[in-house]
Amino acid sequence: MSTLDPRMRAHITDSFARQGLMAHLGARLSTIEPGHVEITLDHAPTLTQQHGYFHAGATGAIADTAGGYAALSTFDTADSVLTVDYSVNLLAPARGERLVARGRVVRTGRTIAVCSLDVHAVDGEQSTHVATGRQTLIRLAGRPDR
Repeated sequence: MSTLDPRMRAHITDSFARQGLMAHLGARLSTIEPGHVEITLDHAPTLTQQHGYFHAGATGAIADTAGGYAALSTFDTADSVLTVDYSVNLLAPARGERLVARGRVVRTGRTIAVCSLDVHAVDGEQSTHVATGRQTLIRLAGRPDR
């Protein structure tokens, strides 16, 4: 596994810090590697739906964001990305102490990247695969975040 350039790491962490929704949810970057990003979201009552599980909206949001930063890690620090399309299948109720979303680049080209998305609910030593998906992103070459 190759090491991520420190400038790209800073580019990703700075961009993540500007994401109002991630801050609102309490999500944090937990892994940043070339083509692979993980985001962790600790359980809070404000993130649940009526049965007490993590809300699918929170699950989808961290999956989308993990994939976006995984794709960004394969481009240049002068670039940014936008999601063109993503689809998430919910596999099991998302209950646990935290969610961990993993975005992994499947293929990246000059302008388009495709990522796989997986979310696990972690409760103690147990991890349950609660969501999986696919995402397409477009590279905004020479257009960094604002």
